[in-house]
Amino acid sequence: MATSTGKERVGDVPSGLWRHRDFRNLWLGQTSSMFAAHMVAVIFPLLASVSLNASLFEMGLLSAAGYVPYIGVSLFAGVWLDRKPKRAIIVLCDIARALLLLAIPTAWWLDLLSVPTLLVVALLVGCFSVVADVGSASILPALVERDDLIEGNSKLELSASSASIAGSALGGGIFQLLAGPVSMLINTVLFALSAFFTALIRGERKGAEGSDGTQGAQGAEGSEEGAEAGQSIWRDMADGVAFVTGHVTVRTLVLTTLIINFFMAIAEPVALVFVTRTLDIPPYTVGLILAASGAGALVGAVIAAPMSRLLPLGRLLVLTATLTGVASLLTPLATLVPAPAAVALMVAMYVLDAAMIVVYNINVRSYRSAITPDEMQGRMNATNRMAGMGVMPIGAVLGGLLGTAVGTLPALVLASLGTLIAPLVLACSHVRTVKRVPVPQPEAEPTA
Repeated sequence: MATSTGKERVGDVPSGLWRHRDFRNLWLGQTSSMFAAHMVAVIFPLLASVSLNASLFEMGLLSAAGYVPYIGVSLFAGVWLDRKPKRAIIVLCDIARALLLLAIPTAWWLDLLSVPTLLVVALLVGCFSVVADVGSASILPALVERDDLIEGNSKLELSASSASIAGSALGGGIFQLLAGPVSMLINTVLFALSAFFTALIRGERKGAEGSDGTQGAQGAEGSEEGAEAGQSIWRDMADGVAFVTGHVTVRTLVLTTLIINFFMAIAEPVALVFVTRTLDIPPYTVGLILAASGAGALVGAVIAAPMSRLLPLGRLLVLTATLTGVASLLTPLATLVPAPAAVALMVAMYVLDAAMIVVYNINVRSYRSAITPDEMQGRMNATNRMAGMGVMPIGAVLGGLLGTAVGTLPALVLASLGTLIAPLVLACSHVRTVKRVPVPQPEAEPTA
């Protein structure tokens, strides 16, 4: 027997989200799109560099095209997703990405493929990816119960980690086996599959429940009515930002995520130079070290739910954020040990760092979703993505300048210490006292 949300039960015991029809379709769709996205992230720069002989400046523009949509599109996407059914928007974005990628082999066959063409396609694909990304994060609370959010996010994060490893490897291999532009046909098929599975979702809730389980001030249908009544999109965007900045818990969680992303972005460009030049580790070994990050992400996706059951939520967030900063300190420590031990330290750093980041992200995402009313899910996630991703290009540029000014080793130490500000903020806030992801309580029935 299935409940109204599509979750089957055996007696009175839930059988898990794998037997939840709508979640299963969401998972299949998201897994397909994640693999396509990671393959595209590898094939795009290879196309530019190998097939089109792009200059360094053009390669830089192509890289920046992945971040720009998060800054320019996120807030608009949040308003759109809160006004309309999220499932239909995700399907539309998947179809748009499939058609846009189909334009690349078409332009190649017509001898029209160029770097500007690739940049335009990359920017447009990035815009639709931002909307789909925010939509997939916002639709989950409308499909499953609040107490299933950690399990659902863990399963989706497991797919993301697998796609990060396998999708990136497949992207390079397929590009080498096929003519570069033709390899985009596979990604077109994957995005089409994502649209197909997402379209099968039937149980998206249209009502809105507040964080305490009561009816929200304005449900999904109410939002659309507001739009039809002339509600300004700018007002809706401002309301979303105001909710994030005005809700003390959501504000704290967004701030700590921003801090972690910012200092990790500072370390990223410096770390590669440090590993290849200061430690003199060969490129092949560097590839193995970076692959450890994907393995750590898989570990994090597996242990996230058990850890959330063993530790109170607030303490778990402080612990994982602290271990992320401590792990990053292993990189500068590698200068004090022989080469084989240095490689082992780097592998340990990437595994521990990625695992703790994934556990942190799953629990933070679940907590944010649980305390956000349904009619604010899109705008909350959009504001969070814009803040978290928007600081990364700034951090990357600052990291390059800092490494040039003080050297790679001091820059890495400063970035690691900066990351530790996040758990300090959490420990000084009320979040540290939270026991678990809140679940709405049913209203008491009136007595006779």
